[in-house]
Formats: sequence, structure tokens, C-alpha cells
Amino acid sequence: MCVFRVHDPFHRAQLAIAALFCSLGFQYATWASRIPALKADLGLTAAEVGVLLMAAGIGAVASFPLVPVLTRRLGSARLALLSALCLTVLLVALAAAPDYPVALLVMVADGVFVGCLNVAMNAQGAALETRYERNAMARLHATFSAGSLLAALLASGMNAATSSVAVHFGVAAVLLVLLAAVARPGLLDEDASAASASADSDSDASASAGEKPAKERKSGGWSLPSRMTLWMCCAMAFGTVTEGAMNDWSALYLREVANASAELAPAGIAVVSGMMVVARLFADGWRTRWGDGRVVLSGSALAAAGLAFALVSGGVTAALIGFACVGLGCAAVTPCVYVAAAKQGSEALALVAATGTTGLLAGPPLIGFVANSSSLVWGLAVVAAAALVVTLASTQIRWTSAAGLPAAADQRLTSGS
Repeated sequence: MCVFRVHDPFHRAQLAIAALFCSLGFQYATWASRIPALKADLGLTAAEVGVLLMAAGIGAVASFPLVPVLTRRLGSARLALLSALCLTVLLVALAAAPDYPVALLVMVADGVFVGCLNVAMNAQGAALETRYERNAMARLHATFSAGSLLAALLASGMNAATSSVAVHFGVAAVLLVLLAAVARPGLLDEDASAASASADSDSDASASAGEKPAKERKSGGWSLPSRMTLWMCCAMAFGTVTEGAMNDWSALYLREVANASAELAPAGIAVVSGMMVVARLFADGWRTRWGDGRVVLSGSALAAAGLAFALVSGGVTAALIGFACVGLGCAAVTPCVYVAAAKQGSEALALVAATGTTGLLAGPPLIGFVANSSSLVWGLAVVAAAALVVTLASTQIRWTSAAGLPAAADQRLTSGS
């Protein structure tokens, strides 16, 4: 494997963790790309497909109380590998599901292990930044998008070659096993450095806010989330609402409101996704130069302003410019929030991750309800408002640098909070 030929320890670990991110994006996009075939094979109605999709989200949210326990017992590296392998098995199980109830159970289990892998791989990413004092999280999240793109290309090729979901998922399972093999040798064995930084930053943040340190607040296994964690949950929830809503509603807005042609309507999704991938490739440099707090604040403000401009101006060109601003502005929000949450501990990271899943689940129906009650313009205005909430929440979070030390620029950003 190529991972054995990488001698620099930082890049070896970065490649291994990137394989986990790629694996999650690939697994998700693989089964999502065959929803029409699964619908036909199982004889499902549109409503039953909706419930099937919701089952995965319910499983992800339900994983929240389980993840901190498993992280403490197994460590993030072993939990990540176990989750990745279970997701591989579940992909094959979904193809073999004989009926709808079995498919529902498979999707709930899929959501649980997605939640586990999501937390574990982000914990590994945060530990990587802490140990080597170098920013890497944004590029890791870019590989998630790359995994989704790879799955889409494979699905297109397999659709042309065969109509069999089982064959497609079997090929995908082999690739997932290979990604796990790439990841295994380079993963960080323990998160002690991250945990130490987490305890120090949590103690400093709590002292500045007049709270007791996290170690003192804990009694037993669980503790109430700190005010800082709640602000992170707020930023993550509204950030994922903003990010996810564009995939669900941008094409419809271009077609029905901006009067774009049917051929041009999908360009909304392409613009948002393309800008997000490109921005994530450069975002770690921005984080190093300006600090996480400034990147999140300015990015979310750009997303809110750009989308507001598109809605007020109207037309296809303004819409594409606004959607590009959303992709560019939101690209670093979730990576930065994940880093900040990981430094607060596994429970905070699990809660923030579950909140992000909730935002992805609740956002599209909320926008649809607003659009149905008034118009899609007002529905997307809710998305712009969500980005603005992220801007406000970012001023209440005590951001830290990759080394776990308070970043000077971010301290100035949050001074007085």
C-alpha cells in the first residue's frame, strides 16, 4: 500500500485519516445513488423511500450516547476502523435486503455506524492537528466530498454495465475494504495529546466564562454540556442547514424562480459543491493565517450576504453568484467547529456531530414548509438567516489554534464574550 511508502509521520497519518473521510463519503453516496433501483426492487412508494432515508438519520442521532463510551473503550482509531468495516458489511446487506422492514433495520444500523465513524475520524483529525501543530481538517473534509464524487462516477459506470445493485455494492465493498487497509497503518494510536489540549483549553475557557473546569463539572460518566459546547452545537446545526439546503433546493430555485433552463438547473448544485471542494483545499492555509474564528465568521457572513444578494437581485447570474458565495463561505465552518468540539472532549464532539445530523434532517423540511406557505424565495431566506446565526454563534466560541493554544486573532474576536 502507498501508505507504507510515506515516510513523513504527519503525511502518513494525514493520508490514513483522509482514507476514512473518503470512505464515509463513498459509502453514503454509493447507496444514495441507487435509491431509484432500491425503490423498484423493494416495491416502495415515495413515502416509504422518505422513511428509509429518515431511518439513517435516526440511527445517526441515536448513536450520540454510544459514541463517547466506545471512544473511551476502543480509542478513536479502532472505533473508526470498526465502523468503516461495519458500514461495508451493511452496504452489502442493503443490496441483499429481502423486504422493506429488513431494509429499514439496515439503514438504522447504517446511521449508527455513520455517527460512530463521523466522530472517530474527526477526533483523529483533531488529534493530528494537535500532535503536529499543523492545520489539516479542511483538506480532510475535502476528501469526504472526493469520496462522494468517486461513488457517483462508479455508480454511473456500473449503471451502464449492469442493473444489479448487488454487483454494484459488491464492487463498492471491495473498494471500501481497500480504503480501510490504507487507513489502518497510519492512524494515531491514541488521542492523549488532543485530550490534554482539550482539558487545558476547556479549563481556560471555563475560567474566562466564570465556570468550573470540565474536570470539576464531571461526576461519573456524563456531564451537562458547557455553554461553549452549546454555542458549537448552534453553529454546527445552522451551518449544516445552510450547507445541506443548497443541495436540496438550489436546482428548484433556478428552475422555478430564476427561470433557468432544465439543462442549467443542476448547475446550482455543481457550483455550491465545486466551490466547497476547492475552498476546503485552501481553507487550512486560511486557518493558519487568520485563525479559525475569523474564517468561520467571515465565511458564514459571506454565505448570508451572497445568498441575500441572489434573492433580492433575482435572475440566473445572481443566483449562481450567491450559491458560489454559500459554497465558499460554508466550506470551513464544519471542519473548524469539529476541531473546536474535539478539543472539548468526546462527549462534546458526539453532541456536536449529532446536532449537525439534526440540522441536515430538519433543514430541508423546514425550508419546504416555509416555501409552501409563502414562496421558495422566503424558504431560501431562512437559509441566509441560518448562515447569519452561524456568524453570531462564532463570536461566542473561544476558538483555538491547531496546537491547542488560543489563537491571538481569535482571542481578539471573542474578547468581551
